[in-house]
Amino acid sequence: MKYCAFLRGVNVKGTNMKMAEVCQVFKETGVQDITSVLASGNILFTSEKSPEQLKAILEKAMSDHFSYDAFLFIKSQQEIKNFWNGNPFTKDEKLHCYTFIGNEGVENILMNEFEAASKTEHEEAKIINTIFYWQVPKGNTLDSTFGKILGKKSLKDQFTSRNINTFEKILKIFDKK
Repeated sequence: MKYCAFLRGVNVKGTNMKMAEVCQVFKETGVQDITSVLASGNILFTSEKSPEQLKAILEKAMSDHFSYDAFLFIKSQQEIKNFWNGNPFTKDEKLHCYTFIGNEGVENILMNEFEAASKTEHEEAKIINTIFYWQVPKGNTLDSTFGKILGKKSLKDQFTSRNINTFEKILKIFDKK
């Protein structure tokens, strides 16, 4: 089965790691066909194990190797297609669109936080098929009220986010394999 592991907190706030080294850690766990996409911690691989088994194995291996509290989320190729195809926002060069990968029900927590936050012009959020999408003007991602909420420690093991374009890159690589 083809999967992508989305690592949280990679190459931000002092947690620096080279993707070649991350791929080597993955290889040592027994998964195959390992490829990294971008430096933000997106690792494609194949395995016969379940996503739950893989999450436990890979988080332990990453935590042990890099001496940090690893959090990652495993999604299948079909789930990644769902993230890409569900995007409710029209592409606009002035806006970023982010998609959130996380624990079951996290989309409702995120929507509650978004609705309570003050918004910038053109900032929107929608839930499509239990997936949370957030659109924000370029340059406002970290400065927006909602962007600051995303860094809360209480949410750190609940989700990770990626720019929607990351899913397109991942799907193109899956299609080549």
